[in-house]
Amino acid sequence: MSTDRTEKFFHQYADDFDAIYSNRTGLVNDVLNNVFRKSMRLRFEKSVEGCFPIEGKTVLDIGCGPGHYSISLAQRGAARVVGIDFAEGMLKLAAQHATQAGVGQRCEFSVADFATYNPPEPFDYVIVMGFMDYMSDPRQVVEKVLSMTRRKAFFSFPVAGGILGWQRELRYRKRCDLFLYTRPQLEKLFASFPGVRATIEPIARDFFVTLHADASVLTPSVHVGRAGVQEMRGGGK
Repeated sequence: MSTDRTEKFFHQYADDFDAIYSNRTGLVNDVLNNVFRKSMRLRFEKSVEGCFPIEGKTVLDIGCGPGHYSISLAQRGAARVVGIDFAEGMLKLAAQHATQAGVGQRCEFSVADFATYNPPEPFDYVIVMGFMDYMSDPRQVVEKVLSMTRRKAFFSFPVAGGILGWQRELRYRKRCDLFLYTRPQLEKLFASFPGVRATIEPIARDFFVTLHADASVLTPSVHVGRAGVQEMRGGGK
């Protein structure tokens, strides 16, 4: 991944990205929300719902952007939420939003490179939304995330193929590197982590993945959501 290129893009894009989570209405925004932003809404809802119980827990929000996940979880009772991002423009917005929401004391936002970030202890939940799109080595990222997770980690992976996938590749070509995924690629990736259970669910333009990190009570398997039905697949390489 060209980190400098991606960092520059998201620093410049901070205000526009923040506006995606606003409540703007109108015909154009309604179409955008229903077609192009549905996946963003769904992964936000599923991440927040998945962090249960949240009261008194800790959360790491990787690639936190303007802080919407972090702030929502702090409002729901998280004791401490840490958001990291390499785009300073995003973090300034996140800090402002947290203060306005009255949870500034429980939210920490820091400029950090995930590759070199090493927290002193793991978090109960780790959120990795809209981040894998720009990672050239997904296995390395997943392995490190698991080392930071006590309970569950949540990922989004952009879907390869189809009109929306093609449109996104074209749109990002001159902005930053972009990596898209197929279901078989993800099944193979997560099956290579013994003792970790992965739930893979298609949501609009993404795959939403939940990793259950408590290997003491889980067996190696991959659960794949397909039209409301889950398939069991044996773990292994």
